Amino acid sequence: MKQAIAKLSRLGIGALCACFAAAAAAQDYPSRPIRMILPNTPGGITDIAARLVGPYLSKQLGQPVVMENRVAAGGVVAANTVAQAAPDGYTLITVFDSFATNPYLYQGVQYDALKDFSPISLVIKGPQLLVVYPGSGIRHLQELLQVAKAKGGAFNFATAGAGTSSRLTLELIKSAAGIEPLGIHYKGGAPAITAVLSGEVTAMVTAMNIAIHHVRSGKLLALAVTSPRRLAMLPDVPPLAEALPGFESQTWVGMLAPAATPRPIVERLNADLHKVLALPEVRGVFEKQGSAVSPTTPEEFHEWLRTQTALWSRVIRERKITLD
Repeated sequence: MKQAIAKLSRLGIGALCACFAAAAAAQDYPSRPIRMILPNTPGGITDIAARLVGPYLSKQLGQPVVMENRVAAGGVVAANTVAQAAPDGYTLITVFDSFATNPYLYQGVQYDALKDFSPISLVIKGPQLLVVYPGSGIRHLQELLQVAKAKGGAFNFATAGAGTSSRLTLELIKSAAGIEPLGIHYKGGAPAITAVLSGEVTAMVTAMNIAIHHVRSGKLLALAVTSPRRLAMLPDVPPLAEALPGFESQTWVGMLAPAATPRPIVERLNADLHKVLALPEVRGVFEKQGSAVSPTTPEEFHEWLRTQTALWSRVIRERKITLD
């Protein structure tokens, strides 16, 4: 009995010491530059969001936040890198939709999206736009669906990558509309939208912040949004749900640290990120891009990841999508 009590006492002292160590680490944090891994090409959704937030977050933290693009396997390499990094708050990652779906698409995934990271906060959420090259002659959503059905694989869509939300949303459209256009997968949102701008590819479903300024300039024509209702900023653009009842898909960006990052550091990052997202100059830019600033608690972000993982793993399974 005495030995058991002694063992419990040692365990209690150990836990207490760990708490003190974590608190001390948080008090000193950060004392050097922070590396932010971006699993996106320059111009992609996470790159745009992180580079907007980064300078303001650096000011809040008092240390540089250094951006590092790691583009390979749809973000798998970037996520694996951060999952294996020291949980000290000096290696972070800004992720997008594919983070929750890559474990179901790639064999080389070494991370568990729900277990190997400490969620910090969602950053933004927003619907996608279905856009077409104006020279295609297509002017309305129903017309696109009719042409795509008639042409089959001779009608093409660009995507930001074989495992990205633009591809998965396209698969949802295929299933709901009974069409099978050819998906041409690029290495990121920026090169994909460039292909549509040039007329190399006819259409694309893409994040609002990648396409919206091209729509406003008239270089692309928006046929639909993936939100359940029309948007105030694009009142003449119908939701896909008007043609395909119940249809909805959202893009998102969020920030994470490696699992076991001390809670005080996670809370510091969460609080400072929320301050940045509350700045009118930051919110204003995101809103102009069609995204809604969406700060959350770490727990709320974890729940969001869980629901997104459940939804898109089902789509991947039902559409028999494989990448390896």
